[in-house]
Amino acid sequence: MAFTGFHQDDFNVFDIDGLDERMESIRNRIQPKFKAIGDELTEPVSRMTGQEMHVHIAKHARRTKNPPNDTWMAFSHDKKGYKKHPHFQIGLFDDHLFMWLAYIYELPGKEQVAESFLNHITDIHQSIPGDYVISLDHTKKEAERLDAIDLEKALTRLQNVKKAEFLIGRHFQPDDSVLKDRNRFLKEAQTTFQTLTPLFNISMEST
Repeated sequence: MAFTGFHQDDFNVFDIDGLDERMESIRNRIQPKFKAIGDELTEPVSRMTGQEMHVHIAKHARRTKNPPNDTWMAFSHDKKGYKKHPHFQIGLFDDHLFMWLAYIYELPGKEQVAESFLNHITDIHQSIPGDYVISLDHTKKEAERLDAIDLEKALTRLQNVKKAEFLIGRHFQPDDSVLKDRNRFLKEAQTTFQTLTPLFNISMEST
C-alpha cells in the first residue's frame, strides 16, 4: 500500500464499538499506512541517529475486551522491541496525530536519562521549539507545550517515580493539511525526529 496521508476516516476508527470491530479497522486502514511510513523513514531515521533502526507496529495483542483508544508505530534500534528503549513514535488518537521521542515506564535506567536531561535543560529549551509538546503519560491525550511546562519538575518526576514517563514531540489536528499530503507529512516527520535526535543521543549514552 502506498502512503497517501492521513484523513478523517483514519481518526474515525476510534468511534467503532467493540474490540474485534475496531481492531479490524485498525489493521485494514492504519497499519498498512504505518508499514508504508516505516518503509520510507527507517533509512533516514537510521542515518540521523547513527543507529540501525527497526519498525514496530503496535498489535494490541494483550487486549481481550476494551478496544484501544490509540494506535502507533515505533522506530527502535532493537529489532526485538522498543518499550525498554528510547524510541520514536508516530500514532493516532481520535482527535490528533502524535510524533514522539518516547521514554515509557518499561524503560530501565530512567534515572540516568533524567539526570542527563536535567544537566542539559538549558540546551533543551534552546534547541527544541517552544511549541513542541510534552506528555507524562502515553495512555492519555493531554500534553503541555514545552514553553509552558515546568521541565525541571517533569524530569525530576521521571528520575524519582518508578512509573513516570516522558514523551516530547508534536501534535497535529486531523484537519491539518500536513497530514493529507504524503510528501509534506514525511518531511515533517523527518524534521521532527531530526530536531529530537540530540535528546535521543544523550539518552542512548545514558542507558
